[in-house]
Amino acid sequence: MKLAILASLIASASAFAPASSGVRSVTSLEAKKAAALPFLPYPENLDGYVGDVGFDPLRISDYVPMDYLREAELKHSRICMLAWTGWVTVDMGLRVYPVPEGFESLTSATAHDAAVAQGGLGQIFGFIAIAECVSWLAVAQMLQGSGREPGDFGLDPLGFLKNKSEEEINSMKLKEVKNGRLAMFAFSGVVTQAVLSGNGFPYASL
Repeated sequence: MKLAILASLIASASAFAPASSGVRSVTSLEAKKAAALPFLPYPENLDGYVGDVGFDPLRISDYVPMDYLREAELKHSRICMLAWTGWVTVDMGLRVYPVPEGFESLTSATAHDAAVAQGGLGQIFGFIAIAECVSWLAVAQMLQGSGREPGDFGLDPLGFLKNKSEEEINSMKLKEVKNGRLAMFAFSGVVTQAVLSGNGFPYASL
């Protein structure tokens, strides 16, 4: 009888003892956090990409291949770097082509509707569509494991990456990523301010 009572007490006490699996548990405080958002866990799929600061609050990288996401980021970055430059220089009066009659007083913001009506913007859309179809071949091969790096079209006419070490190449890539991210914000801002102000550069409200 005494042995039965003792056994039941030991069994009851063991129910409150922490289970040991031989592996040290990792608490949420010990888990790696994202540098950009330290209150969120680090998105593991971003690891190894130049410019990674752990910014993926929607965890898109869990569902879309990271190479595809980096390709999209670089493409939008490059477009916005060119677009901001083109938008502002045109509004400052620079022209590299004969301006059609009736377009002399247009700004970058008001030129959109005029170009649609004139038909020029439709032609631009067609050329872009062709370029996208051609560039998709390289992207598709990359996603199938061709070894191509995201955004790499072999275009380096000035030799910025020629005979450079891996560290130097990654430094150049980081500069492109950072300037591209800034350009995406900058282009959004310049378009918004141009439309709201209704004026040309520097887009100040009267």
